[in-house]
Amino acid sequence: MSTLPLEDLRLRAVDERRRLQSSVIELRSRIRENLDVKKNAREHVWLASGILATVGMLSGYAITGLFTHD
Repeated sequence: MSTLPLEDLRLRAVDERRRLQSSVIELRSRIRENLDVKKNAREHVWLASGILATVGMLSGYAITGLFTHD
């Protein structure tokens, strides 16, 4: 059995619960920030525009290739 007094164990349990609660709150906050679509769209607008333009051009060339006969 443990040699620590019961009151010390209770205090440690309370402290661990507080730290766990704090970690959960911080994790939720980070998840909300990372999943914020508007914020991410503003931060990465040029990258997204470049990727979409490239995909559109490649799709256009592929579709055009289907209808042109050599």
